[in-house]
Amino acid sequence: MNAGKSTTLLQSAHNYRERGLRPLLFTPQLDTRAGEGRIASRIGLDAAALAFTPADDLLKLTGDEDAIDCVLIDEAQFLTRAQVYQLGEIADRLSIPVLAYGLRTDFQGNLFEGSQHLLAWADTLVEIKTICHCGRKATMVLRTDAAGNVLREGAQVEIGGNERYISVCRKHFKKGMATRQPGDLPLEEA
Repeated sequence: MNAGKSTTLLQSAHNYRERGLRPLLFTPQLDTRAGEGRIASRIGLDAAALAFTPADDLLKLTGDEDAIDCVLIDEAQFLTRAQVYQLGEIADRLSIPVLAYGLRTDFQGNLFEGSQHLLAWADTLVEIKTICHCGRKATMVLRTDAAGNVLREGAQVEIGGNERYISVCRKHFKKGMATRQPGDLPLEEA
């Protein structure tokens, strides 16, 4: 969260288009914050994308498109194992570069399905960094309720804005998950 993943993806798409190349953008259908089939960054950049569901075959969808020069995936944590395999097929069989942007773990510190398989099968991993309120590198996220209390339970997937999630370092993730109770000081003051 807050590392600029969607901004970086949209910049990559712009760079391809600027050179006369055609990127194919994918976004999960369940993420409708910017509207279905749209990728948007917090700084105001946005673009149309092909919305995919867990049942979609990304290799087939890419092969159906003409003259694709790159595949860009937003919110890649929502990919299935099969879809991560399909992305490998796009890179290996179709010789099309694939760039996938997403979170590694959920608000409980567990890998998402898509992230797990991208970590295992990707040729290259590049971390886009953001910082915790303490100044350390933030690698985790905490989900909060409307009062700012850290939530420890709930569905793995809950699409929400920046007001629901806090990017933190591992130290503050562990502290938030272990000690925060309703009525405690906000995490930044702990």
